[in-house]
Amino acid sequence: MEILFLIGRIIFGGYFIFNGLNHFLRFTMMKDYTKMKGVPFPSAAVVVTGFMLLLGGLSIMTGVYPDIGILLLITSLIPVSFTMHNFWKVEDAQIKMMEMVNFTKNLALVGAVLMMLALSCPWPLSLQ
Repeated sequence: MEILFLIGRIIFGGYFIFNGLNHFLRFTMMKDYTKMKGVPFPSAAVVVTGFMLLLGGLSIMTGVYPDIGILLLITSLIPVSFTMHNFWKVEDAQIKMMEMVNFTKNLALVGAVLMMLALSCPWPLSLQ
């Protein structure tokens, strides 16, 4: 079971690492979208959330300071869900559906990382 937990951590943490890196690799697009959504200081918001996702994902993947990684992910996911994916404010049906999918996905991710807080540390096969 420990190896399954490690594989799950690699996949789950990798998801956040990938998305954190995308904040930097697609910075202009992310900044423009963030600005369109009315987020103040969009450039800073993209950089900060990119680092939060990247560090949180690395923490989950490696098992190093997972409580801090979880806090970073929750602190990023909750505000982003309600500001960037506020489907209830969208008129266009297709965009509304896309935003609803992203909103509910983010809430499911919050639920998953909250469950990880119930695990005792150090995690099996962690680098810590």
